[in-house]
Amino acid sequence: MIPLSLSRISHILKLGWKSLLLHRLRSILTTLGMVFGVASVIAMLAIGEGANHEAQLQIQELGSQNIILRTIKPPEEEDKQQRQGSYILDYGLTYEDVMSIRETISGIKLVVEDRKERKTAYAGRQNANVEMVGTVPWYGDLRQIQLKRGRFLTERDLEENAKVCVIEESLSQQLFPIHKIMGNTLRLGRHYFEVVGMLRDPVSQESDQPGGEDTETEDAEIPPRVFIPITTAKRFFGETSVKRIGSYFQAEAVELHEVTLKVEKLEEVESISEAIKARLAQTHDKNDFEVVVPLMLMRQALRTKRIFNTVLGSIAGISLLVGGIGIMNIMLASVSERTREIGIRRALGATRRDILSQFMTETTLLASSGGILGVTLGMVIPWVVGQVTDMVTIVTWWSPLLAFSVSAATGLIFGIYPANKAACLSPVEAVRQE
Repeated sequence: MIPLSLSRISHILKLGWKSLLLHRLRSILTTLGMVFGVASVIAMLAIGEGANHEAQLQIQELGSQNIILRTIKPPEEEDKQQRQGSYILDYGLTYEDVMSIRETISGIKLVVEDRKERKTAYAGRQNANVEMVGTVPWYGDLRQIQLKRGRFLTERDLEENAKVCVIEESLSQQLFPIHKIMGNTLRLGRHYFEVVGMLRDPVSQESDQPGGEDTETEDAEIPPRVFIPITTAKRFFGETSVKRIGSYFQAEAVELHEVTLKVEKLEEVESISEAIKARLAQTHDKNDFEVVVPLMLMRQALRTKRIFNTVLGSIAGISLLVGGIGIMNIMLASVSERTREIGIRRALGATRRDILSQFMTETTLLASSGGILGVTLGMVIPWVVGQVTDMVTIVTWWSPLLAFSVSAATGLIFGIYPANKAACLSPVEAVRQE
């Protein structure tokens, strides 16, 4: 029985291919609907997965147990600064805020304070715009940094207000193209700092608010960073940055630009963040800070991913639906054209099951061929997009399987009615059909 059934299946497949090859152009055009439908499913899911992956990486860099407090310039103060000539703005996070949070809110494991200013760094005849970051030695415990050479800041540097710095790799190439880096000095303002370490350049950086005295504009892209002890930054550069515009000046007095706190328990992150917001709201009479919770951003990113994938899947599903309708249309036309042939086969002994299986085989071959070609094209498109643009695309293992399965199912569903119509034709009436 088994050899007979296999022989029968082989015979049906040969008949199906033969029928499709009789109308090559029509078969190819019908298959294209499934090809582009399947390819669009895979490509759209790959683009959506890549975008989600990038967002997840950026959020993970911030840390799921971290809470980030940032100083922001109040809109009303910015308007006041634009209306008046010389003016000093006093806003943002303070050391007193940090001390108050530590004393009143439990469950905080680690605190990292940052002061940031835009400067111009000089090394001999070389110079470069940099972002000077005054911070603490345990900065690397909450932020992802990779030390390539030398060391990072130490507690002794903090206590002694040491004039030492750690620079990023890209800055070393600008300031010390031919000289040794470690032990060399660079100048920030009027002060010289010894380079004690070099970090690998980060993959991505956050765009921050503060501006320095030596930069005319706040660029969206952050320049290379120079890390110095926060006590050194406070002592030698103060807490007020001054920008001269013509005959008047604009100054901003900000103690801390960013504070990162690490919570001991993951489940307490949201409750502690709300407590911090309430505490800061009591001591700040203007909207000059923001609280960023990476854990909540991660959850929002997951919700956005689900919505995004649903939208993309729906759009691609419409393409598959159109392809299925094309298959049904062609198969109905084929039934009409081959009515006499069906009648002759029925008169010679073919059963309804034989006719049904023949037309279902043709439909399945069309859908499967389109699915295989669509999967191949769908795997190539994300690669091309990644090569041509800077977008990250990720083809998951299940997306080609899903797209092919849906295409095969669509072909079968839309092929049932034409096949059943052919099988139900009366042999006498079919033979008489011209």
